[in-house]
Amino acid sequence: MTTNQIVLTTQEVAARFNELARQGKWFEIQEELFADNVRSIDPENSPYFGYAEGKGPVRKKGMDWVEKVEQVHWTSTTQPIIGGNHFAVGREVDLTVQGFGRIKMDEIMLYEVKDGQILSEQFFY
Repeated sequence: MTTNQIVLTTQEVAARFNELARQGKWFEIQEELFADNVRSIDPENSPYFGYAEGKGPVRKKGMDWVEKVEQVHWTSTTQPIIGGNHFAVGREVDLTVQGFGRIKMDEIMLYEVKDGQILSEQFFY
């Protein structure tokens, strides 16, 4: 018996991402939408994080960040903009982070989708 699995389009992945992001469900995004071999890439020489590959290491990278956040002052995420098999969102945060103090960051988050899953996330800040 074969099971036909529906593969989401980039538009559908971006819409689901947006729905979960608006609720602050970042780890649910990882669990539901990330491929097992997902890559997470921060800018070279970032003071915060670097590179992680694989669903487990990418989740740990996110959890390590969340554990350092002492206070969330404000956050905002834009609607996704889709181009081919990529989508991008803008994100603004104002946080107090252990070891960094209060930081305000404007970033672009770029996601690559393949076979209905997020294959990579890359941060520009």
